[in-house]
Amino acid sequence: MSPILVVGSVALDTIQTPAGRRADALGGSAIYFSVAAHIYHPVRVVAVVGEDFPPVHREILNRPGIDLAGLQVAPGQTFRWEGVYGHDMNERTTVVTELNVFQQFHPVLPENYRRSGAVFLANIDPLLQEEVLDQLSDPWLVALDTMNYWINNRRQELLRVLRRVNLFLLNDSEARQLTGAENVLKAAEGIRMMGPSVVVIKRGEYGALARTEHGWFSIPAYPVEALVDPTGGGDSFAGGMLGSLARQESLDENCVRRAMAHGTAVASFAVEEFGVEGLMRLREPDVRARVRFLSQMTRFDPD
Repeated sequence: MSPILVVGSVALDTIQTPAGRRADALGGSAIYFSVAAHIYHPVRVVAVVGEDFPPVHREILNRPGIDLAGLQVAPGQTFRWEGVYGHDMNERTTVVTELNVFQQFHPVLPENYRRSGAVFLANIDPLLQEEVLDQLSDPWLVALDTMNYWINNRRQELLRVLRRVNLFLLNDSEARQLTGAENVLKAAEGIRMMGPSVVVIKRGEYGALARTEHGWFSIPAYPVEALVDPTGGGDSFAGGMLGSLARQESLDENCVRRAMAHGTAVASFAVEEFGVEGLMRLREPDVRARVRFLSQMTRFDPD
């Protein structure tokens, strides 16, 4: 099975939470996804950085299972983001967003990337997501993420992309915004009618909910006692989930449910430390221990 292809952002993040502060930390959707997914399955990265991208960050990514041949280096500065979280870490304030070289990014896939079987189109402009899909031969799994900005400003383009997608990941408010439905269950069902066979609603500390052709599945979040930094939790969830699906080479119901448990477990490690620090030392046995815990936590005798 070929490696997973991810197309997304690489950023230098400055993050402040009640637990502390990090400046110019390695971040971005492609990074969180790749570091999470490569625990299970090799990953190919397509993204762009500026000439100022620190060599130490490239060294962090230079590990078996992560292919950086598609990482472009463009004249200028790397995408930067700064955010502040209060004591309610469901809410954050964006202080600075500087797109820099990311503003002119157009994904160009190396020839061997075009035969990738599993693809994650991270939170980027739907027009760029279409550019990626047009360069691919015949992937068996296309997964998509988005955000409220694209729902508002690229709605028709996003709807076009959704017709070419198997798996769509988004949060509660995005699902309601896309469909106009107040009830998240009705929203998920409405999104399935737009194209994706599997819709996963990411609910942060409340877990995740999936609508498949067979019905509903819900899994709680892993109980994290020391939440340090929720940045990248959703992309880490996606990385764990797609890594598991790519290893299983299937989108059947049991595989989707199992993959959601793995995504939940991986995301729990990500939010326990700043940036990708919680993922860098992570090993598969650590994840499996938390997956087993989730299995035990949700098991009960109905009688």
